[in-house]
Order: sequence, then structure tokens, then C-alpha cells
Amino acid sequence: MGNARNIAFWVVLFLLILALFNLFSGGQSTLASNARNYSDFVTAVEAGNVSQVTLDGEEVRYTGTDGRQYVTIKPEDAQITDLLIAEGIPVQARSQEQSTFTTFILSLLPFLLLIGVWIYFMNRMQGGGRGGAMGFGKSRAKLLTEKHGRVTFDDVAGIDEAKDELEEIVEFLRNPQKFSRLGGKIPKGALLVGPPGTGKTLLARAIAGEAGVPFFTISGSDFVEMFVGVGASRVRDMFEQAKKNAPCIVFIDEIDAVGRSRGVGYGGGNDEREQTLNQLLVEMDGFEANEGIIIVAATNRPDVLDPALLRPGRFDRQVQVPNPDIKGREKILGVHARKVPLGPDVDLRIIARGTPGFSGADLANLVNEAALMAARVGRRFVTMVDFENAKDKVMMGSERRSMVMTEDEKKLTAYHEAGHAVVGLNVPQHDPIHKATIIPRGRALGLVLSLPERDQLSVSLTKYKSKIAMAMGGRVAEELIFGPENVTSGAASDIQQVSKIARAMVTQFGFEPDLGYVDYANEQQSYLGGYSGGTNHSAATQKMIDDKVKEIIDEGYHTAKRILTERADDLERLAQGLLEYETLTGNEITRVIAGEPLNRGDDDPDPTPPSGGASVTAIPKTGGRRKPGLEPEPSA
Repeated sequence: MGNARNIAFWVVLFLLILALFNLFSGGQSTLASNARNYSDFVTAVEAGNVSQVTLDGEEVRYTGTDGRQYVTIKPEDAQITDLLIAEGIPVQARSQEQSTFTTFILSLLPFLLLIGVWIYFMNRMQGGGRGGAMGFGKSRAKLLTEKHGRVTFDDVAGIDEAKDELEEIVEFLRNPQKFSRLGGKIPKGALLVGPPGTGKTLLARAIAGEAGVPFFTISGSDFVEMFVGVGASRVRDMFEQAKKNAPCIVFIDEIDAVGRSRGVGYGGGNDEREQTLNQLLVEMDGFEANEGIIIVAATNRPDVLDPALLRPGRFDRQVQVPNPDIKGREKILGVHARKVPLGPDVDLRIIARGTPGFSGADLANLVNEAALMAARVGRRFVTMVDFENAKDKVMMGSERRSMVMTEDEKKLTAYHEAGHAVVGLNVPQHDPIHKATIIPRGRALGLVLSLPERDQLSVSLTKYKSKIAMAMGGRVAEELIFGPENVTSGAASDIQQVSKIARAMVTQFGFEPDLGYVDYANEQQSYLGGYSGGTNHSAATQKMIDDKVKEIIDEGYHTAKRILTERADDLERLAQGLLEYETLTGNEITRVIAGEPLNRGDDDPDPTPPSGGASVTAIPKTGGRRKPGLEPEPSA
């Protein structure tokens, strides 16, 4: 809004100056075009072609009988008054002093206007206004007020440990004597660390709502500018504002944009970002103490932050904000479901058990999708069916029933997905099969969803091998049923998944005794995924790694082939069941393989899993058969 006003002001000012110059230059050009010689003036008077004359010092303005105005300059010794009176022409005279003064003022008016505009802008540049030409050096921190929507700790759920640590800061601000009588000092800062979507910014807003003190919020990228020194200037200005409002809280979101380690990257260690960081370090804990100013920052990249920023005295506390466990997910679902009318069959505990690995943002999206699905079909409240359909949409993608698939493609997809499911049911320590479908979803032509029964903190060697065997089950099923010469590129996602697992087993998890317990990955782990830091081992070691990776994958391939050869009847029954029903839940897959009837009506081709039991559990671990020609998606 401010930028639009500045642009409009400049446009109006430019048009005004242009109009003034046109006015003055236009008047002079008009006079110049109507100028006449003095002799022509005398001739016109004698001929009776002049109706009125105005004497203005040496300048003579006269109006002809044709109504046009002319101007001429009278010689010093010329006496024309008697001639004009004799001819009966009206004569007007102006004081020469008055005419000179008016002309002088009019000539100075454009310059006075320009000087006034220049003084106005110089005043704004020197601090008279925050949106002026020097406004880029001012802090962009915003004061959060009640009109932004008050958030309290009651609105934060699922991260109780993080909330407890921050509640203590709020208690410091409310009742400092409680802690100061024992010599305790208020923390200088708290750094919220965790994956995306876990509620770090929500926690900061809850602090603002609970503490009852001024709360300034700013993003780390707001400090960075193309002009050198602007970031440091904004840091100084932000802390000056904070000192005027102390005690207060300053929240810096995504602080990794300005707080990255110094001496790395471009700029030779002396770039604008490092100057901004240096100023931030000094302001947080430098020679001058900032009493009553608490810095709360959030990041999901703690591995790249400068060590000087993380030390006690600047950020006294690092508060971990992890993905919630099953109890936390149930509480988060309860918070988001407050404004949603729920049906009597909705059990948030079952939904929480079915969504391991979901962040707070994922759960909020799940509730919203369920509400939209219920509204789409005209329900007055949200049922468990809507939550199950929303969960499938979030995990597997939207159904693409309009995609045209030939009977051969459907048959190939059915055997591919049946191969995944049969192997998954017959390998040790594998997660239960939640659902299998040959309806295209997202970019996949079919999916088998295997979901853990509980939150997992570590994975065993046996389970990793079982995952690889299950992932290879689709390719093996294609080979056994259609022949090696008719296999397709549909297993691209499976191959990508097993390659990633096997390489991690060899290079990171120490599952290969021949290579020892050495980290060959050289990756720096972060909440946004690991990124490679290069390799520092020999070519011979790299070849051994590649051989071991291939050996693990081959072992999984042969395991899948053995299982599907021994259980060819199970594969056939399940594939036919998928061709008939298109989507089967975990319980239904077991019954189809056992040869039991499903007793499903023909009017319900897309069943919804029951609201109870182990089949309602959640996060995809196995990708499905991908459409040929599309780049495979990484599995969740």
C-alpha cells in the first residue's frame, strides 16, 4: 500500500512540474508568435486597425480590430500617447515596478516548488517518515496486536515438552520476582527447532497471546537486502524499537536465512549477510545489555546456524518441536476438530493411530479435507468415511477414475500390486497391509499401502530386507505371469526405493561387516533431508559399496521370487480380486487370499475400511506401479 502511494505521489508531482513549465513556456511562445515591429504598430494605429492599447513600461500590448493580441517594444524616445488619444484609441498603463515584481515572482515559482519538494524528501530521508527514500534501512518488524487473532497455549497441542519450556518464559515475564529472588535471570532467547509443520510459529504466537507484552515479529529474509549495510541497519533499528517497548518479545522466523555460519559461501567471508549476522550477535549479547528483550527464533535448519549464535547468552534454550506421537496427534486432531461438526462414529484415537509421521500441519490439512469431502456430498456433519477418504487422498493422491486404461494395462497393474501384497504378507517383521488399489491415484497407476501399527523409532536389519523384498514383488510378479520379455517400466519407483534403502544400509547403518562400521555417506542430516557433502573414500571402496548394494537388492529379488513361486495361487486370487473390486482393505485382502467371499454389494465398488481394527493405521511405505514415462515419486 505504501509503495503504491509513493508511486502515485511521484506521478502527480511530475505532472504538476510538467504543467508549470508548459504554462510558462507556453505564454512566452504565444507572445513570441504575436510579436510585431514598432513601425507595424504605428501603421496599424494610423490605419485604424487597433482597438485597445496597454502600456507596460517599454512593452506595448495592443488588440487589433480582428480581436487578436499583439506585442511590440517602444523605443525610448518614442511618444505615442498623443497619437493614440488623437485616434480615439483607449489606453491603459501599468506601473513598471509592479510589472517587474510580478514577472520576477512568476519566474521563481517553479524553482520554489522544486526546492520545497526537495526539503520535504530530505526530511523523510533523515527519519521524518518510515516509508521514505531511506526507509530500506528501517526495521520491518511488525507489532502483533489483538486484531491479528489471539492464540493461547490452549490452541497448542501435541508438543507438551516444548510448551512447558516456553510457558516458563511467559512466567518470567509475568512474575520475575519468583525467579530473581533465587538469583535466576530471565533467558535471553529461545530457539525453536523442528521439522516443517510442527507448530513452531504457532508456539511463538501463543507466547504473544499469553505473555501480555509487546510482541514483534519479523522474518529472517527481511534483513537481507541488495544494498550493503542495510541488514545491519535494520537489526539496529529493530532492537531500538524493542528497547522502547521493553519488556517485550522479538520473534524471528526462519532465522537460518540470516544466521548461517560465517566464512562459507560467496562473498569471501565479508558479504552483506555476515555483516547482518555480526550486528545481530552484538545486539543479542554484546557490550551493551538488552534487559527485558527476549528473542524467540524458529528454524528447521539448525545444522547450518553459526555456533556463536547458538551459545548460551544468546539462545539460552534450544526447544525441540518434533512430529507428534499418537497421543499428541489425538490432541491436535481435537484442536482442529473444534470448529468441525463431527458425526457420532468419528473416533479421533483411531485416526491418530492411522497417521504416524504426520505433522501438525498435515493433521490440520486432513481435517480440512474431510470437511470439504463431507460438504461436497451435502452432509451436515463429518463422518469417519470422510476422514478415511481424506486420509487416502492425502497419502496416495486423488483418484483418477477418468484415466483411460486398457484391459491389458489393468491386468498388468493388478498382478503388479498383488505381487507387492503377497510378498508383504509373507516376509518377517513387515508392516501390515492397509490397502491395495488399481485405481490410478496421483501419478501412480496402482498402490499398495503398508502401514506401521505404532510409531517407530528404529528399524531392524530384518525389516529393511523385508521392505526390499516387498518392493521387488511387483517386478517379480510381472516376470512370472507375463514373461521376462513383457515386463514394463512400472517398477521404476520400486527400484528407486530399494536402491535408496540398500545404499543407506551399506553406507550409514553399518549393516555390512565387510565394510566395517564407517559412515561412507558423508551426509549432513537436517530436518529437510540429508544433502551430500562429497565422498572421501577410494574407488575400490566405492566399488565394494556398489557390489554390496546390488547384493542386498538381488537377495530381496530372489526372496520375492521364491515367495511368489510358492504362493502362485495366492497371487492369482488376489489379482482377480483386485480386477473385480479395484480396491481392497487389509482385512479383505486376507479373505480374498483365503478364498472367502466378501459379501459386498455391486453398488459399492469403492469400499471404505472399517472404523476399527488394525487396518486403520497410516503412512505409505511402498510405492505402487508408476505410469511409464513419468518420473517416479520418492516413497514417503
